Amino acid sequence: MYTVTIETEFSAAHIIRGYNGPCSHPHGHNWKVTIEAKTPVLDSLGMSVDFYVLEKKAEEVVSQFDHRDLNTTPPFDHALNPTSENIARYIFDELKKRLPEQIILSFVAIGETGKYTAKYSEA
Repeated sequence: MYTVTIETEFSAAHIIRGYNGPCSHPHGHNWKVTIEAKTPVLDSLGMSVDFYVLEKKAEEVVSQFDHRDLNTTPPFDHALNPTSENIARYIFDELKKRLPEQIILSFVAIGETGKYTAKYSEA
């Protein structure tokens, strides 16, 4: 199995609704997004997943959050809390829809800070 990893980022604010602590107040992060994809075969050029294609598809999803208040941005504008876990799952699901079938997403990880990261995978 061949595996590639890309990183991107976005800046956004949020609050965690219903949380009893400092994250219940408006605050922001420079969110780091790490995406790992894999495929069992190489194409005729010897590539498994084109970094450029993966990055562009990821930007289609992530750009809707950049410099936004996540609590006013779908799908986090109502009941779904904009936690790192929910953001990772949303990006995973949306990115999976945009990629060719032969590309398997391993995971999407969201880092709020240098110390805290949440990861979503289907396995």
